[in-house]
Formats: sequence, structure tokens, C-alpha cells
Amino acid sequence: MKLAITLAVLAGLCGPAFAQAPAKERMVIVISLDGFPAYSLDDPKLPIPALRRLMQNGASARMATVNPTVTWPNHTTMVTGVRADEHGLLANGTILQTGAWPPVKVEPMIGEEKMVHVPTVYDSAYKAGLTTAQVDWVAINQAPTITWAFTEWTSAEGPVEREMIGKGVIAASDIEGFEKSNILFRDQIWTKAAVHLIREHKPNLLLFHLLSLDSVHHQFGPKTLAATAAIAFLDSCVEHMVEAVRAAGMGARTTFIVVSDHGFKRYTRQIRPAVALAAAGLSGKAYVLSEGGTAYVYFDKSQAAELTPKVIQALAGVEGIDKVIGPDGFRALGLPQPDREPQMYQLLLTAKDGYSFSGAAGGPVTAAVPQQGGSHGYLASDPEMDAIFIASGYGVRGGAKLDKVANIDIAPTIAKLLGVALPAAKGKAIPLE
Repeated sequence: MKLAITLAVLAGLCGPAFAQAPAKERMVIVISLDGFPAYSLDDPKLPIPALRRLMQNGASARMATVNPTVTWPNHTTMVTGVRADEHGLLANGTILQTGAWPPVKVEPMIGEEKMVHVPTVYDSAYKAGLTTAQVDWVAINQAPTITWAFTEWTSAEGPVEREMIGKGVIAASDIEGFEKSNILFRDQIWTKAAVHLIREHKPNLLLFHLLSLDSVHHQFGPKTLAATAAIAFLDSCVEHMVEAVRAAGMGARTTFIVVSDHGFKRYTRQIRPAVALAAAGLSGKAYVLSEGGTAYVYFDKSQAAELTPKVIQALAGVEGIDKVIGPDGFRALGLPQPDREPQMYQLLLTAKDGYSFSGAAGGPVTAAVPQQGGSHGYLASDPEMDAIFIASGYGVRGGAKLDKVANIDIAPTIAKLLGVALPAAKGKAIPLE
């Protein structure tokens, strides 16, 4: 019976009955399944019935990501329609100069208005009089154009949290020490928050982000039984969202957009550039910030002429390093120049297949890991970094198999569905009708 109801809801999501419905009577729900590689959907036995139904009744494609293939930069691209060289996210937070050693740190708690350098689609929606909501979205701390927020660092003092506790949806104890709870539990609570917002508030735009697959892929690697189990769990969370839309009476007026931020690669060996730099006498002069498949090398810009060749020589021939890219190669990768962006590094290191960077300062330069792991952060041109794209519901023609799309197109697509403008976006709305 439950399956039949869900199929009926999905069929209603694709119908044209509300073709003239104004944006204020519609919902666009963006579901980001962190670290879900496009290649996973090639497995016909992957246990994802809810996602398969959305695909069958809607449109799907592989989706190109942007550099760096890290969570916050790619999520920000999906809500702005521009690459990292414009929106300002180069890591999972803002990279700040410390004036000490290490010379930089990543700060995630800066307010959204200072962190994101361009307008977002939720800004446009809010300014057009629509309601906006986010659950565990990123680079969105204290965003003034979000109507309802249930954050990654949730607290019993939050308005949505208080409302949920008051209605018995969650208990205060559920979010006590929330950031230390296991990621599967947190994903369950975030799903309850999204379901609550749909049922009680029907936001015109809901941004929803789940993290468990990314965590599992990092620890055990992709294409493992653990990863498959995590994907099945996420599929159940998506099913809860579909059921919430039905219960809210919004079946024919809702568009689901299911995405991921990046893919994943396996690795069995780890590179520690800091060890090689120390051996060359560059400790305290050159610092490495690891991002998995890439690593950022920082040193005093005023000493670039002296230090650049020394750093390159120290890293030459290190097992697992594929390329050392300087500023002349950044523009082609969609990255800003160091002289125009204070967060930028002087050199970018890329890893070969089977290798991942580490910030460790001890041990051998390159070594095997005890068990295989998983990383992202490799160049976006690597097909294993491709993400997923699924759209279903209002404004989507059923059964469409699209050519490869780009994640800079997500924000313009959301804007079109909501009937709002996003002139700063460089992407284009994906043809879904």
C-alpha cells in the first residue's frame, strides 16, 4: 500500500495540472547527498527504490563539478551559479591568514554575507517574497535571507528546534551535544527537521544536505558494502521527504532536485608533503593544507621568487604527486589568482590515482595506509569526481535522460522554477520540460 501511494504521489509530481501555479504556491526541494558519485548509479542492483522512481518519473544525468571538488565550494556553486573564483569558497569554510604558524586556518563559522561573495538563489527567492529554508546546508551561517534554519550546529535555542521539541517531533536530548553524535543519527534528525518544515511551513525553497555517505566513503572507500548500506539509508531519507510532500498536499506543486557535491576515489597510499618540505629545510617557510586529491602550498608572497623553485624541487619526484601547478594554471581550473584573493595559495599539488594527500608532518613521505580509504578533492576533470543530478515533479518531463549537466546550472534551474531572477549566474537553466 505504501509503495502504491508513493508511486501515485510521484506520478502527480510530474503532471501538468498546475502549469500556471504561481511560485508562492509551489515548492522546490533541493536534496544534496554528500559524496554520492555518479558512477554509483550505473549499478542496476543498487538498493535505491525511491531515487529510481524519481529518475523514472523525471530526468537524470551525470553532473560536472567545479574545482576544488570539496563540499562547501560545490554547494556554493549550486546556489550561486558561479565557480569558486567568483563565489569565494575554496575549502570547507573561509581560509584566514593567522599571522603566525601555521599561516592559514579554515574558519567555518563566519557569517554567510562575508563568506559568499555573490548573490544566491535563496537571496533572490527571499527578495521576491518567497519563503526559504535550509537544513544542514553549508556556507550559510546566519544568512539573513533564510526564513527557517535548522543548522549543522543545531541548538535547542533555535526557533525551528524549539518548535519541533514543542510538537514532540524531537526531544531536547536529541540535540544535546549534537555535533558529537554519530553521523547516521544526525542525518536522521536533519531528515526529521526537513519533514517538519515541509509539513508545517511549506517553504518555497528548501535546501537539504545529508552527510553520512561522505563519512562512510572517507573511512571505508567507495564501492564497498559499507558505502552501499549508506546509500540505502539515504534512499530511505529521500522517501521520507516524498511522503512529507504528499502529506502536505503539495504533490503536484513540488519539484525535487537531488544532487551531490562531488564523487569519490579510492586510495591505498598517502602523501605527506610536509615531510618532504621539512627534509629540504623549508619547515616554517612553506605550509601544506591537504584537501584529499589536491593540496595547497602556502608561503610568504613577498618571497615567492625565492621559495617557489625550492618548494618545487623539494616535491619533485615525490611518489604519488602528479602535478605541481602554479598561478599560471589556476584560471583554467576556475581558481582565483593569489594577488586577487587573500585565501589563495601559491602552488597546487595534485595526486595520482590511488593516492591522497595528508597534512601529517611525521613518518615517511609516502606510505601505504592500513586499509583503503576514500577521498575527493581531485581535479574536477576526473570523471570519478562527477556528481548526480535527478529532477522530478512540477516542471519536469517524465523519463528524460539528459546529457551531462554542470553544477553551475543548478542555481539558474531553481531560479526558473521559482520564477525569480539570478543575473549574476554564469550557468543556464537545465531544460527539464
